[in-house]
Amino acid sequence: MKRISSALAFLLFALALSVRSADAQETPKRLTLKDAIDLALKQNVNVQVSETQVDEAEGTRTRRLATLLPHASADALANLLKNNLRIEGISFPGIPATVGPFAYYDFRVFASQPVIDRQALHNWRASANEEEAAKLSYQDTRDFVVREAAGFYLQSETAAAEVEAAQSRVDTSRILEKLAADQHDQGLATAIDMVRSQVQLARDQQTLLVAQNNYQTSLLALARFLGLKPGTPLELAEKLEFRHIEAPDIEQALPAALNARDDYRSLMSQQQSLIEQEKASHSRYLPALAVNGNYGAAGRNLGSMPSSGGIEGVLSVTIFDRDRTGEKQELESRARRLKAQTDDLARSIEQDLRTAVLDIHSTEQQVSVTQAGFDLARRELDLAEDRFRNGVTDNIEVVTAQDALSSAQDDRIAAIAQNADARAALARALGATEKNYQKYLGLADAGSGAGDNKR
Repeated sequence: MKRISSALAFLLFALALSVRSADAQETPKRLTLKDAIDLALKQNVNVQVSETQVDEAEGTRTRRLATLLPHASADALANLLKNNLRIEGISFPGIPATVGPFAYYDFRVFASQPVIDRQALHNWRASANEEEAAKLSYQDTRDFVVREAAGFYLQSETAAAEVEAAQSRVDTSRILEKLAADQHDQGLATAIDMVRSQVQLARDQQTLLVAQNNYQTSLLALARFLGLKPGTPLELAEKLEFRHIEAPDIEQALPAALNARDDYRSLMSQQQSLIEQEKASHSRYLPALAVNGNYGAAGRNLGSMPSSGGIEGVLSVTIFDRDRTGEKQELESRARRLKAQTDDLARSIEQDLRTAVLDIHSTEQQVSVTQAGFDLARRELDLAEDRFRNGVTDNIEVVTAQDALSSAQDDRIAAIAQNADARAALARALGATEKNYQKYLGLADAGSGAGDNKR
């Protein structure tokens, strides 16, 4: 009996631990907007891929630099030979046709150093510009991920606000449904009034179910973008709120935006790389000077190997190279393409900036108007409820006021969400998004070291 009791106690203890562990695993992860952005910058696949491209460009630059540095190698040879003198043109009476076999050893170090190689020099400079372009693209990817993470978080905030609004409408409908039933019991309302209130409650409950599903779907999309495991329980630590910011003057902000946008600067760096590549292509016809040398010991006996060596200067000139014509055509085409892309991006940045500023002004006005509309709709519902409670009218006015309030709530939520998205778009358009996003998204610790991860 003692053994059975001990076994049962152990099983109960293990079951309690497993239940506690499962509860701990199911505890939702609370995320602020800053938490979401930090996670995205660490785990989003776009950031990870862009970082590998920086490493690849750094490796290319290192390889190009190696062509300008000394090269050294060492050989150790052990030879066993038997030579045919007839092949070498030695044929005299009394001299055998072959000599050997005989062995000898050769231990030697070889070294070479380019002295003048304009092509290699410009190729190295081009790779350095490409590495800088990759670093700028990497930072631009981080800025883009900040913008997208803010967008996904905003979608979840908006969905949560819609759930909250839908729940409040269900609560109101339950109160009004009970009022209609009480009025009917007292002979102050008809059966149609009671049924009408029940229909309104059912509609609001359906809207709540849809809103809850949309909220959970938005959390799945947010988790996916943050690089979290699908199905990870999340909980938003912040609610959708309106925040006022001062929109910048476009004419003053545009030059600073072009200097701060890393995607634009990356294209400019790629243009510099192409200039160096064109110089390298031209340098293929220029003389190249290198110094080669070797030093070592050779002999037939390991105990007696005299040293030997040599040094030489090599001047090489390309006389004919048809490949340079095709290379020149390729580089010129790439230069035209990059120029067109850079000009188009400059226009796109200006358009994004102007659009964001317009949206800031427009959405702030919309928030003000929709808030006034919401307050009026709330007042209308209160008045309609009082009239119905006092038997002045039926509940058609109540249901109509409920619909008006629902529409006003949706309009207000949409306006606040659009304003928040406009602020995020402005942060992206102005550049240096990772560093400055807290200022435009209204976070308390604005400007505090957000760009420390920049390579």
